[in-house]
Amino acid sequence: MRIALDGMGTDRAPMPEVTGALQALTVLESDIEVVLIGDEEILHKEIERHTQCPERLHVHHASDRVTAGDAAASVIRKKPESSIVVGLRLQQEGEADAFVSAGSTGAIMATSLFTLRRLPGIDRPAVGTPLPSLRDPFLLIDSGANVDCKPEHLVQFAHLGSVYARHTMGRAEPRVSLLNVGKEPGKGGELVADTYDLLAEEPGICFVGNAEGRDLLRGECDVVVCDGFVGNVLLKFYEGVAASILSPLGEERDVDQESGGLRDVFRILDHADTGGAPLLGVGGVSIICHGESPPRAIRNAISVAARAVRSDMVGHSARNIGSSSTRVEGMT
Repeated sequence: MRIALDGMGTDRAPMPEVTGALQALTVLESDIEVVLIGDEEILHKEIERHTQCPERLHVHHASDRVTAGDAAASVIRKKPESSIVVGLRLQQEGEADAFVSAGSTGAIMATSLFTLRRLPGIDRPAVGTPLPSLRDPFLLIDSGANVDCKPEHLVQFAHLGSVYARHTMGRAEPRVSLLNVGKEPGKGGELVADTYDLLAEEPGICFVGNAEGRDLLRGECDVVVCDGFVGNVLLKFYEGVAASILSPLGEERDVDQESGGLRDVFRILDHADTGGAPLLGVGGVSIICHGESPPRAIRNAISVAARAVRSDMVGHSARNIGSSSTRVEGMT
C-alpha cells in the first residue's frame, strides 16, 4: 500500500510531514509505504535531519505548491505541478492508494472532485471529521464542504458517515443523529425538520433522532449529520476550546500536578489524536488535515488513510449509496 503525503501542506512544512511520516512507518504494517510529494531538495534536506530513514519512505518531486492566495477552483489548471495536484494524480493513475494533505482545504476538495470524481449517486461529497468525546470519537459530517444543502443531501451524508463509521472506525451498528436545537421531531428549521422525516424512514440507517450540541461530548452517537455551515462552526468551536484551555494549562509552573490532571481531562478536545478528515463520496481516499497539524496529527492521518484503504471504504460507500432510496430531485 502506498500513501501519497503532501510534503508542503502544513504551515511549518516540511517538518511535521517528514516527522509524522517517519513516526507512522514505525507503527504501521510493514507493507505500507509513504510517498512524500514536494520539492525534492527541501524534502531530502529535512529527511537528513533524522538519524534513520526507512526504505518505505519515498520522495516524488513536485515543483510547485498551493498557497493561501490561490483560488481553489483554478489550482488544477494554474498549478498542475503543485504537491496537491501531483499527489492526487498519483492516486488517479494507480501509483498511490490514498492521499493525505494539510494544505488548502478548498484546493484539496476541488482537485479531489476533478481527479477522483464523485461516486455514482452522490450529489455532494462531504467532509467527515472525527471529533473526540468522553467515550469514543464520533464523525461529524459535513464539516465544511457544503454550506447550502437539501434534505436529500443530508441523507446522503448519513449514508456516507455510516459506512465510514462501520468499516473504518469499527462501529458495528453506527448510531446516526441529526444536529438540531431540540430533540423532539419537528424541531428546527425546514431543512432539519424535513431531513428528520427522511432519515426516520431511510433503510440502512440506524437513526436515533436529533442531538443537541450539549449531547455531543457524551458520546451517545457515532455519526452527527448537519450542513457544512453548522458543521464548520462546530468544528472551529472544538478547535478554539482546545487551544484556549490547553495553552494556559501548559504555561502553569506552580501547580504541575494539578494542571497535569486538568490537561488530561481536557485533552479529549484535542482533535489531533483522531487524525485527518476524509472527503467522503469521491472515488478515492482523500484525507484533509489542519494546516497547523503537528507530526502526531500527520502520523494519525496516515493511519486513517491506511484503514480507509484496507476497509475498502470507497467500495462500501458506492454499494451503500447504490441501494439508498433517497435521491436528490433532478439527479440521474
